[in-house]
Amino acid sequence: MLNQIINRFQGQVRIRVETPFPERVLNLCGARDLAFWDMAWESETAFSCCLSRRDFYALRRAVKNLDCRLTVVKKEGVPFFLGRFRRRHALLAGMALCGGLLLLGSFFIWDFRVEGNSRVTDEEILRALEKNGVGLGTFGIGLDKEDIRNHVLLDVPELVWITVNVSGCRANVEVRERTETPEPVAEREPANVVARRDGMVLKVQALDGVKCVLPGTSVEEGELLISGVEDTETVGARVMAGMGEVEARTWYTLSARIPLTVEQKRYTGEEKHTLSLVFGTRRIKFFSNSSIAEGNYDKITERNQWSLLGLPLPVTSVKETCRFYETVPTEISAVQAEERGEQILTDYLHTLVDPYGTVSSTLCTSRQEGDCLLVTLSAECVERIGRTVPIYTEPDDTEEPGA
Repeated sequence: MLNQIINRFQGQVRIRVETPFPERVLNLCGARDLAFWDMAWESETAFSCCLSRRDFYALRRAVKNLDCRLTVVKKEGVPFFLGRFRRRHALLAGMALCGGLLLLGSFFIWDFRVEGNSRVTDEEILRALEKNGVGLGTFGIGLDKEDIRNHVLLDVPELVWITVNVSGCRANVEVRERTETPEPVAEREPANVVARRDGMVLKVQALDGVKCVLPGTSVEEGELLISGVEDTETVGARVMAGMGEVEARTWYTLSARIPLTVEQKRYTGEEKHTLSLVFGTRRIKFFSNSSIAEGNYDKITERNQWSLLGLPLPVTSVKETCRFYETVPTEISAVQAEERGEQILTDYLHTLVDPYGTVSSTLCTSRQEGDCLLVTLSAECVERIGRTVPIYTEPDDTEEPGA
């Protein structure tokens, strides 16, 4: 296998030899160290074999004085393939121009890759870079990374660090987002901790203040959990900043009416295709009208950036497919309506509970009311129910100024 690859890379020729004395040709090949293979006898005075391109030319010169006829049956290999184009000057000029354009284009940025961001979107980062002179078609050599970092961090305050590393036509943008700092707690402001909602207390942890409830106690919304006022036997009442966490078991009951007749899509089979090419930031459309069609349809957009030998090109093909549909009323079963309602209520439940705790268990029930299905979701959760409220104190009017 390796010999075949080498022979095709160097070029090989299959010839047919006709001579009254074929042994003379074979002896000549042996004397001049000319390698041949795949020999096949066609008659007593003719045979065929394969030689390398260099040995073929040497054999052709050596048999000029012999009564021998050489016929080329087949030429294979890279040298013969490239030799076809040596007289095609326009093609060679085009290939040279294409190579020159690729070499010149490799010094510019045609692709971006953003890493390290979770809250800030890629569009915001790329828009800030473009505002500061780093976009598609920007000369990638000699970018002032420090200047880019200083300006982009001012435009995107959510970032604390950014750098742009150019590798060929691609710019790798690495960012670090700012860590959100918690709101400062006013440790000297008098406050109480009250119940945010009803529940049964599981654990009370008072960091500053007096516990007013014990585990196993049922509390109502607004009830005092940790007091910021402590009665002392010596100096009377002492006002503190009530702080702490109270974990409780809570219950939710959510309901939703789900119609048993819904509008569903039914595709008509009609489709509209549009094609366009984006060169850098310019778009060339290959359709006459706008890509916005009339009627109800789903638009599917496919983007494919062109590349050559792994090198990204500043050309992107955009194919848009509009699939038209019409809405028809469709009846759904009670089971499907209940599943849909349970999913809606579960998602809404998590928006209420997730910031404070977790959902322990759920139970879904339903009953039909006319053309709707009433879905009820009962849930048991464990969450933090403490809420800090300030204690407003008034100065003593009987106290003399400056006392």
